[in-house]
Amino acid sequence: MSRDILMYFLIGVGVLFVIIVIAYLMLKRKLQSSGIREIQKLRAGTKEKKFSKEMLYQKLYVKYLKIPFIKRYLLKIRRRLEIINIDDEYLTRQQSSKILTNAILIILPLTLLIVLMTNKNTLLMIFLLVFEVFLADTIINGMVDKIDNKLLKQQINFFSEIRHAYHEYNMVEEAIYQVAQDDEQVEMSRQAEKIYDVLISDDPEGELEKYYDIAPNAYLKEFAGVSYLTKEFGDRKVDGASLYLKNLNNITQEMQLEILKRDKLDYVFQSLSLISIVPILFLEPIKNWAISQFAFTASFYEGKAGMIMQICILIMTFICYLLTRKLKDNGSVNMNTKNTENPWQAKLYKITVIKKIVDLFIPKDGTKEYRKLQQDMKDAASKDKMEWIYINRISLAIVTFIASIIVIMYLHNIVIQNVYTDPTTDYDIIGQMSEKNMKSAMEITESDNDYIEYFKGDTDVTVEDIVKEMQRGRVNKDYLESSDDEMNVAAERILGKIKLVNSENMQWFEILLAMVFSIIAYNVPIWMLKFQAKIRQLEMEDEVMQFQTIILMLMRIERVNVEIILEWLERYADIFKEPISKCVNNYESGPWEALEQLKEDVSYQQFIRIVESLQAAVEKIPIADAFDELDTERDYYQARRKESNERLISRKGMIGRAIGFAPMVVIFVGYLIIPLVFIGLTSMSTSMSGMASKY
Repeated sequence: MSRDILMYFLIGVGVLFVIIVIAYLMLKRKLQSSGIREIQKLRAGTKEKKFSKEMLYQKLYVKYLKIPFIKRYLLKIRRRLEIINIDDEYLTRQQSSKILTNAILIILPLTLLIVLMTNKNTLLMIFLLVFEVFLADTIINGMVDKIDNKLLKQQINFFSEIRHAYHEYNMVEEAIYQVAQDDEQVEMSRQAEKIYDVLISDDPEGELEKYYDIAPNAYLKEFAGVSYLTKEFGDRKVDGASLYLKNLNNITQEMQLEILKRDKLDYVFQSLSLISIVPILFLEPIKNWAISQFAFTASFYEGKAGMIMQICILIMTFICYLLTRKLKDNGSVNMNTKNTENPWQAKLYKITVIKKIVDLFIPKDGTKEYRKLQQDMKDAASKDKMEWIYINRISLAIVTFIASIIVIMYLHNIVIQNVYTDPTTDYDIIGQMSEKNMKSAMEITESDNDYIEYFKGDTDVTVEDIVKEMQRGRVNKDYLESSDDEMNVAAERILGKIKLVNSENMQWFEILLAMVFSIIAYNVPIWMLKFQAKIRQLEMEDEVMQFQTIILMLMRIERVNVEIILEWLERYADIFKEPISKCVNNYESGPWEALEQLKEDVSYQQFIRIVESLQAAVEKIPIADAFDELDTERDYYQARRKESNERLISRKGMIGRAIGFAPMVVIFVGYLIIPLVFIGLTSMSTSMSGMASKY
């Protein structure tokens, strides 16, 4: 019976298998029909691939937001990109994540390299890892600047197409709309669509003011403003040509000059920031090479003097790097990526105790010191508040004082460690000691260490005391069979080590020195403001020439008056923004008086000439007549603008090269050549004196 059941079971399984095979073959044939294949193609076309870079960056963006330190950089990148990618959240996230990922892929191998090269020098490793934070800023800013430059170059092509579209439609908004449909230049098309929406809105003037706040660069502001004025007041012919198209040509020429300026600055400064940093990576290799080739240099490189030299080089490199970055400023859209609404300084200032302490340092309103600092902030175009600057100053002073104390204690510890670990022998001038000599020297060191530990802390110890202990053999029995002369020589050597160990304690003048360093650090933020103001002065001529271009565009448009020109100048001003804003605010009280006050507030002669022409246009002559030389001498001003840019780049490049190469020169001259020469001569002098005393 059991056999029959098993047989029926096997037959049933076989029949079921045959049915499944037949069903599979029938279904496969049906799926291969033309209709099903078409559906499969459509599904394949819309199906997401297993691996997609875009989706990877989107997922990484979400992950980065959860990591506190990385989140800061991500939001900093985003604040710049979201202005370029108007209302495109997907692209903004993708580009932000891509830039940050690329920066991490550069920083991580560099971190590994630094750790491997400096694993025996903790202080140097910490300094270099801190440097990486600033290097990350440079890498990220460079990547975002490329997107800014890409948009600027797209604007050149966009304006060229606008000219053709305007000839066809003879309407500003229609021309912009048609060119905005171009899918090849996505970034610029998005900006054009925004400008089109502004022009056709119910309140174009109000919407235009909003666009000014989010426009990626001044040239798009100029284009939007000129387009609005042309739409409102109409176009006119000047010398047989459209005024609107002439203004577009003026903006295009400005952009071409700007692109050339940026390219040249990028070329001049493309490696200076790295050149100012890279040499410090060679501190440890230079030290190891010098000790391996010239053993007598070990006392310098592994001692207090060598460490002090390293710290000085690191601080100088840090300063040179910051100055090089400030100096570069290639004119790209330097959006303020800091959280200006609620930075860490503002959060700290809200704490009552800290607020009271900080207020003690801030000069009283109306005092000379207060006005001077306020002027420095204006000259440097600083976005910080005065209390934030003083929080920076106080924080930097405190951190510097604590760091100085720690470093001084570390230097004392290095000297003591060297006493206990350095081989006790005269160094060879060339090469290293043999293994046999090294072993013998370390035995002497270990023997000396026993006596150092025995007498450490005793400031009254003498050579005789040490000799007595050698004779007794209580500390160790190394000198029981030695002669009196050998004991005296060894005792003098040990006494020198004991005095050195006893003297390596924190001294009052070292605390005073730490206070001096903290005072210097307290003034660093002010010095940086002054440096930034000096650099901005180099660009005064460039900004005045931009003002001339703006006036040239506005002076032929009907209904444009001096007040409108001042508002435009205020909108695009950077260096002269503060006095122009003051003039605009006072304009209603009296145009002539407001312009006269503007002349007193500035000292740059070329800008004063513009103000004088505006005064003439207020009461005496039309605006076009007041600035007629701008139109007649346009070619001269263009050539002069090019020459001005060349001089600016040349001066920045000269200063930048001097600052950028300074760390490299100091490292190879101050850290390698001078120590080798000085210590070599000292060693030879000592050796000669020793030989002379023997004979």
